[in-house]
Amino acid sequence: MQNSPLRRLPELVCAALLIVACAGCKSNPGPSMSSTASHVSASATTPPQLPDADTPAPEKTDGFDGKLAFEHVVKLVDFGPRPSGSHANAEMQDYILTQLSADACTVETDPFNAQTPVGIIPMKNILVKIPGDKPVILLGTHFDTKNIDNFVGADDGGSSTAVMLELARLLCAQPGHYAVWIAFFDGEEAVQQWSDTDSRYGSREMAAKFALSGDLPKIKAFLLADIVGSRLLRFKRELNSTKALTDMVWSTAARLGYSAIFVNEAAAIEDDHLSFLKRGVPSVDVIDLEIPYWHTPMDTIDKISSKSLAITGHVFMESVKQLQSK
Repeated sequence: MQNSPLRRLPELVCAALLIVACAGCKSNPGPSMSSTASHVSASATTPPQLPDADTPAPEKTDGFDGKLAFEHVVKLVDFGPRPSGSHANAEMQDYILTQLSADACTVETDPFNAQTPVGIIPMKNILVKIPGDKPVILLGTHFDTKNIDNFVGADDGGSSTAVMLELARLLCAQPGHYAVWIAFFDGEEAVQQWSDTDSRYGSREMAAKFALSGDLPKIKAFLLADIVGSRLLRFKRELNSTKALTDMVWSTAARLGYSAIFVNEAAAIEDDHLSFLKRGVPSVDVIDLEIPYWHTPMDTIDKISSKSLAITGHVFMESVKQLQSK
């Protein structure tokens, strides 16, 4: 994902601006697929990390367990860098599928070959389908990491994937009137330079297949999570997102007491929601792109707050309830 106005800043300029303006860019050309060979385990470079003591209890967050979500992030980071097409990415897919199976979720997988600037890369989307008798509420995240040396993506890829795994644990056990689908996208990150053709491979693939199958008009709303685990969590309203849906999520957060996190400032960010917005699906992106460690090897497990994961999950759970009640 990236902030629209500075999309085409070169990598070195973007890196130099990370501390003061990291929210201004979401594309940086990564090294070749072989770069992951130099990975050093996060556990070897950062101290072991524990959940926050002040993490809200599940009974205060609609059952969402921030500590369980944090454990998922730990597991994902342990796989190391997980760019699309890598062995670690495939191992992570197996982990996601194992967790979803343990939670008795109905799951579909969609392997596909993505044409990228460096050639064809095999990718795979994962989709949970929770049945219902009314239109679909789609939730989503990406699980791949940017192809950067030693980049384990604890926040960028790991945090939102963990939130969706915990949401799946809850929602697969309590289907409502509306169907809820949960998408785990491969290939969100650009292989070289962010553009409409080099980015969002998984979400573009899924949206196109939904259009062909006739499923696209069934989707009432798409709620995307991306970079949601920071210790200084702060979500701005994303300007490309559907205003009415953004208003609903932000008003839900305010009702739950999270106005200091879901702030009334705005920024335009390009992310997986664009693949569905461009096809007429109301969509909202919940993302914190102000993190100073974005797209650097410093995006490690010590940056993740189980409290932040719990807050994000709580807002998503309540937002699903709000959509189901309308």
